[in-house]
Amino acid sequence: MALLTVYDDNYYMKLALREAKIAFEAEEVPIGAVLVYKNQIISKSHNQTELLSDVTAHAEILAITSASSQLDMKYLKKCTLYVSLEPCIMCAGALRWSQLGRLVYAAEDRKQGFMRFGKELLHPKTKIQFGLMNGESEQLLQSFFQKKRN
Repeated sequence: MALLTVYDDNYYMKLALREAKIAFEAEEVPIGAVLVYKNQIISKSHNQTELLSDVTAHAEILAITSASSQLDMKYLKKCTLYVSLEPCIMCAGALRWSQLGRLVYAAEDRKQGFMRFGKELLHPKTKIQFGLMNGESEQLLQSFFQKKRN
């Protein structure tokens, strides 16, 4: 008999999408991230490049920095990062250096996503899963960019 828990990938991805909506409302590109360690949320973040006038203030980078500080660990080998959009190559590099245990992302980014260059950009032991709540993430991104064009 399988043990049911409310703290599954869906639960954490919903929280990442909630962070993306916060970014949307702040007129930031709507990307959210949640970093989990032993079923505990260690950090939540969303893009803040406009607010901080910092091109590196991506949701993933902010989540890594906060989690590393919170856990007092530079390596996040036993952590999972849930992010609403496939990380860019800058974020993939940061995830590699953090030795992230697992990455789960919703929507693919065919233009800026790291997978265009191969999963080798991540640490070799990082497990990858994608497509969870893809539709919700894509819809939010499309709404954001359509609003910007008008």
